[in-house]
Amino acid sequence: MIVAIAGAHGKIAMRLASLLAGEGDTVIGLIRNPDHAADVSAQGASPVVCDLEQATVDEVARAIRDADAAVFAAGAGPGSGAERKLTMDRDGAIRLLDAATEAGVQRFQIISAVGAENPPDGDDAFGVYLRAKAEADEAVQASDRDWTIVRPGRLTEDQGTGRVRIESSPFRGQIPRDDVASVLARLLRDSRSSRRLLYVNGGEQPVEGALEAVLSE
Repeated sequence: MIVAIAGAHGKIAMRLASLLAGEGDTVIGLIRNPDHAADVSAQGASPVVCDLEQATVDEVARAIRDADAAVFAAGAGPGSGAERKLTMDRDGAIRLLDAATEAGVQRFQIISAVGAENPPDGDDAFGVYLRAKAEADEAVQASDRDWTIVRPGRLTEDQGTGRVRIESSPFRGQIPRDDVASVLARLLRDSRSSRRLLYVNGGEQPVEGALEAVLSE
């Protein structure tokens, strides 16, 4: 499988690239900053400079045209203002979605966030972030791609445990980025995850068991 990951220098994206490359997949890593190329290469991905905030849909489509799946793992990041939440977390995601449609990349996966199901009003950065995620998710759900939306809770740098809780309904919690990456990697290989919105946090079940339970619903 050939997987294009947008935001390939991100913390979850780097972990995901390493997992996929380790399983023999080809990974295209889209990055904004060329200085990040070496880090992305070290995870087994092929870095491609493509700034989702500046590139056209055609340019993004050319970058991912050989992929079987596209993953939106980019984000404005902590400390960024409300404007970048919109231009990256919303507009960047939609630009990748449009590019996937243009390039014929059928599989589309996006990392969202718990809270996007009912984002708050207000102009604070976190409220704008959740609304940006919600609007991106709405565009994904309205598309004809084989999409999966994954909404984790609070992300931690703890070592992954391989044990999670996955539900179709919202619930709050926290989860190591290692475990989010493991869930994403497995979802890419399971056709039952098409057109599913899943909430993911730390839990008691092994990843495989938790996915089997929710995808069998």
